[in-house]
Amino acid sequence: MLSFQIILHGFLLWASMGFLMPIGILVIRMTNRHEQCGRRLKIILYTHATLQILSFLLVTVATIMSIGNFDNSFTNNHQKIGLAIYGAIWLQAATGGFKPDRESKGRSIWFSIHWLLGVTVSLLGIINIYTGLQSYHTRTMKNTSVWNLAFTVEIVVYLFIYLLQEKWPYIKQIRSDLLDETVTTNRSRNIFNR
Repeated sequence: MLSFQIILHGFLLWASMGFLMPIGILVIRMTNRHEQCGRRLKIILYTHATLQILSFLLVTVATIMSIGNFDNSFTNNHQKIGLAIYGAIWLQAATGGFKPDRESKGRSIWFSIHWLLGVTVSLLGIINIYTGLQSYHTRTMKNTSVWNLAFTVEIVVYLFIYLLQEKWPYIKQIRSDLLDETVTTNRSRNIFNR
């Protein structure tokens, strides 16, 4: 029974910290910085908020499971990091709920705090999934190398998408410039071939 609870705890936290939260971050990065309003912006914002709220709820369920069923002596890094993450997640949820209007003077400060907390929670979540797998291995002596590899591949894919999002406008601009240059060159050729 305890083994099932540990597996369920791990799955809930992976679904939260390893899936929903990173997807929510990637979604919010799809906003156009120059876009002031509109249907697309609202859909992206609500999708981000929904994914983060679901992530928050799963973390809460997994934390309640941990408190009720596991030894919480906080003698290992997994438990200590988990406690820090849970506190940071509550703080992040509070900052997300008190977002000032775009025109507000405090918006840039809010954004910086919200972004910094989000990065902190994300990085600690990734670290804690690895420490959780290590704790599971230590406790059960079951091999976790497949799960470590699968999670590493997942993180690499997220990182690639994250970095691609950063450069996507630049890539689109280069492509557009190349297409314009090709069209201009073809028109010039057609004029000279007549």
